[in-house]
Order: sequence, then C-alpha cells, then structure tokens
Amino acid sequence: MQFAKKTKAEASIPTASMPDIIFMLLIFFMVVTVFKEFNGLPVLIPSARTTEKLTSKRNVAYLWADKLGRVSVDDKIVTMDEIEPIMAEKFAANRRIIISMKIDQDVEMGLVTDIQEQLRDAYTLRVSYATRLK
Repeated sequence: MQFAKKTKAEASIPTASMPDIIFMLLIFFMVVTVFKEFNGLPVLIPSARTTEKLTSKRNVAYLWADKLGRVSVDDKIVTMDEIEPIMAEKFAANRRIIISMKIDQDVEMGLVTDIQEQLRDAYTLRVSYATRLK
C-alpha cells in the first residue's frame, strides 16, 4: 500500500487585518502624544495697548524673569552668566531665532538691562517682549 504525499503547509502571515491594526496604532499615538509647552516661571507680564503676535513659534526661544530675580531659559533656571553662552549656541544653530522675553511687571529694570546685555553679547538681536492686551 502506497501513501499519497501530502502537500506542504504554506507558511504565510495573513495581512487582511493589517490596515485596521495600522489605523488603530495611528489613532492611539495621535491621542496619547503630548506636545510640550514651555511653562517657565510664574510671571505677570505687563499690559500694553497694542500688541503684535509672533507669526510662528517655530524659531522662538523663551526667556522668563520673575520678580524674585530668577531667570529661566526654556524651562531651566540659569544664572546671569549662563545666558550668553546658551543664547549664542541657540543662535549658532538657528540664525532666524527670536528670543521671546516674558518678564514680570514688577522686575527691576537693572535685571532687564543685564539680560539685554547678555543677549547683545550673544549677538541675538531679535528680541520680542511678551505683553498682554489691555
């Protein structure tokens, strides 16, 4: 008696549900992704009669100064001597960078002048002062 030869089982991965899986993963990552917004220091920015909104937040570095004299650059508290190298590095990486200064309305003008001098030494001359509309 001769036995008939069986055909080999085909080893393949079913791909019928792959678009569904990819779509569910895409929705999952869209829902759980959180874009980081800089918080900085708690400041009460001064009011102004007219303001002009920055067109893009893509080329913006944020600098905060509170009434206690603390200075923060992109969520990191820095000393006055650290501002110039940090901003020079940011400017070297991106020549179109704008420094958005969010300074508390009760900050002494001497601190603002010191920050401006540090920015001048770093050759970052594109500065925006954040205000709120009156």
